[in-house]
Amino acid sequence: MNERNLRDLLYQEFARIGKSLSSPKRLEILDLLSQGPKSVEALSKATTMSVANVSQHLQTLNNARMVKFRKDGNYVIYELADDVIADFINSLHKLSEKQFVQVQQIKQEFLNANTGMDGISLAELNERMKQGEVLLLDVRPKEEYENAHIPGAVSMPMEDLKEKLDSLPTNREVVAYCRGTYCLWSAEAVELLRSKGIHAYHLEKSVQEWNEFQEHLN
Repeated sequence: MNERNLRDLLYQEFARIGKSLSSPKRLEILDLLSQGPKSVEALSKATTMSVANVSQHLQTLNNARMVKFRKDGNYVIYELADDVIADFINSLHKLSEKQFVQVQQIKQEFLNANTGMDGISLAELNERMKQGEVLLLDVRPKEEYENAHIPGAVSMPMEDLKEKLDSLPTNREVVAYCRGTYCLWSAEAVELLRSKGIHAYHLEKSVQEWNEFQEHLN
């Protein structure tokens, strides 16, 4: 087999990954799985697709070896096949923001929803957590927190936050975070906290971005 044939075969294999990513819904599924393993039913609820449609997309991703699955009683649990896929999805977000003005505009609409809301950088959060100056709340679903979270964060999904709001200290500043830039739960949490007189900040970054930040520090 000559070099040309080998190259053709190589890029044919690369294209298998590209084809598996050609659906917006499959990209969303991978984004959700980057937060941790999820059942087909949980993915169906999060994406507002039927279980049958989610299963078809997962089969395509599984054929491209982008995801893997296991049985847990009556449920089928899916997760990313490798951590490098989460890095790839994050890089895809950054590339899309850089190349397409439409993505920048949509991102700005997300940020506009937080107009007037105090944000906090990863560097500032890192220093203030070292000093014990802030309470960090992870407002994602509990299973995502259990899969991975920022060290020192307290799991407080939105439904729990609404119920436990009165038990939070009003004399301590709070930082809320969720899945990153395109997740508004943390913004909703900050609004809720402020309604109770708690000085709260919004962290736009994700757990993965926190881990990358810590790697750069080391």
